Amino acid sequence: MAEGAGDSDRESEAGVLRFAVSDDLAGQRVDRVLAELCGLPRARVSRWIAEGRVQVGEGIAKRASQRVSTGDSLVVEPPEPAEPNVLPEAIELDILYEDADLIVVDKRAGMVVHPAPGHSGGTLVNALLHHCGDLAGIGGILRPGIVHRLDRGTSGVMVAAKNDSSHQALSVQFHDHSIERIYRAAVRAMPTVNQGRVDRPIGRHLRDRKKMSVRSRSSRSAATRWRVIERFPASRAAWLEIYPETGRTHQIRVHLASIGLPVCGDPVYGRGGRSRSALARSLDRPALHAAVLGFVHPKSGERMRFEAPLHADLEDFLARLREAEA
Repeated sequence: MAEGAGDSDRESEAGVLRFAVSDDLAGQRVDRVLAELCGLPRARVSRWIAEGRVQVGEGIAKRASQRVSTGDSLVVEPPEPAEPNVLPEAIELDILYEDADLIVVDKRAGMVVHPAPGHSGGTLVNALLHHCGDLAGIGGILRPGIVHRLDRGTSGVMVAAKNDSSHQALSVQFHDHSIERIYRAAVRAMPTVNQGRVDRPIGRHLRDRKKMSVRSRSSRSAATRWRVIERFPASRAAWLEIYPETGRTHQIRVHLASIGLPVCGDPVYGRGGRSRSALARSLDRPALHAAVLGFVHPKSGERMRFEAPLHADLEDFLARLREAEA
């Protein structure tokens, strides 16, 4: 999610969404701006523009590539939600908090967040639909309530919205980077320093469109801070705490791999690590955990902070790394 919109005016009445363009969004395409502000795919926003559902200033948006200016009002009238074609499933959830507006869960590793090709069921969305009931809203038919995502192999804390206004308010916080996010990860190399910051744009891989890369023809700004919590010289591995400043797809895994610190167990970006330790390579999923999530409640305005304890497989992995140091 790009920086900006910190002073965006937003409201959601009878399904209508309203924003005001701030200085740092000026000059960008209207489809990109709205996709980020609403937390939606650009393709969906582009369809709304083509259908005449988006207004820029006093007129209807003419095309998705139309540029916006500081102070422009953006008004969106999403279509009525279609009947969901994602079925509720009685999948157990580890719930950290729940009220009438949102639910915070500790997602287990291996669970896909929303249906996609090859994963039509067994997702977090299927579980949320069963637990919460009606989640129709601007998240769309396949992503009801979803404000942000964790990769399939990543465990940890996530928030989902239960209504349109909460979805929009949380999406704006993610867009503004006012969300507190702390991750922890084991990396398959020994850092030469105790902390660092990666500031490299991320985009689609030049040859493999399923992957992301810091080398891309079309990339977006991305920054990640990290610090070493613990070192394991015998296994040439380290345990890090990570603070993503932006929210690009696969950002942490891509950034760490780009500086020679691939996440242990990462089958996509972890192939180039320097560690020769079989133990450091033994995990069957990325050793990445979303430990902390903090945000302002969309209705009460209260600052909330949730922490998901380390899951058993990562606890065991760390224990074995420590044993190897003895």
